[in-house]
Amino acid sequence: MIHADARRDAAERWLAALPLIAEAPSTRFSLESASEDASFRRYWRARAADGRTWIVMDAPPDKEDCRPFVHVAGLLRAAGVHAPQVFAQDLASGFLLLADLGTTTYLQAINAQNATQLFGDATDSLIRWQLATRAGELPPYDEALLRREMNLFPEWYVAKHLQKKIPGDSLETIFALLVKSALAQPSVYVHRDYMPRNLMLCEPNPGVLDFQDAVLGPITYDVVSLFRDAFLSWEEEQVLDWTVRYWEKAKRAGLPVHADFAEFWQAFEWMGLQRHLKVLGIFARINYRDGKPKYLADTPRFLAYVRNVTKRYAALAPLGRLLDDLE
Repeated sequence: MIHADARRDAAERWLAALPLIAEAPSTRFSLESASEDASFRRYWRARAADGRTWIVMDAPPDKEDCRPFVHVAGLLRAAGVHAPQVFAQDLASGFLLLADLGTTTYLQAINAQNATQLFGDATDSLIRWQLATRAGELPPYDEALLRREMNLFPEWYVAKHLQKKIPGDSLETIFALLVKSALAQPSVYVHRDYMPRNLMLCEPNPGVLDFQDAVLGPITYDVVSLFRDAFLSWEEEQVLDWTVRYWEKAKRAGLPVHADFAEFWQAFEWMGLQRHLKVLGIFARINYRDGKPKYLADTPRFLAYVRNVTKRYAALAPLGRLLDDLE
């Protein structure tokens, strides 16, 4: 089969030579688009003539590295988290053959009626992941990385998207507070994008995807990613209730969460602010650098998250005033 897409051609040749595929009752298979993400990775669903399916990950080796994905997949599965099994890999070419976790994401399935149950499953899975934490397995979420992420906000959202300049070092005090709060938290395994778009509705539930950027870092990071999502929003009272439920389960499991929920909640909110500033920058960068404009439509959601948090903490109020000036 001839395609204008050389990567797809190479993936088909690789698949056809794999024992797992070649030993099937029929070696015929079809390849269809499964999804793509904000990076350079793409995913295809390989469907054999006998009905079996797999996911092929295409990560061009000059732009992406498959090794962290393979490593973190192993850590997740060892922790009892439903991550896809890696059946075959060609790291030099940038191809992985993965278990297919289905076609329904949390983002597609979740609603007001089932959200508490689905998030309950997601936090159970998250706690298993956090309990498995071991030193030396993942890179640290250190000050350099925290700051590099937040600097995407002035560089891409403010300068490139708004075409404005931030006066002097007016962000430095805010950034220093957020870094201090993040680094003061207990460190656990952090998925780093643990949100409904990356969770699959399947058995056991949920299936977990897009984990290759995992780090060792603040215990609130994945919780705030889950409840203050990039693509859907919930009432604050509901977020508070779900966060309390996570905190209570985490305490019972022996995770090192704050003994006082009020302290945990502030760490959660400030961690979310760090993430949301980063994502505003990332969504602008994806538009202007990578030509993917659809993500910019969700920037009002992140601005609302940022504004709401800056209103609740006097130390963060200067950021709210800065946004007023910029907008």
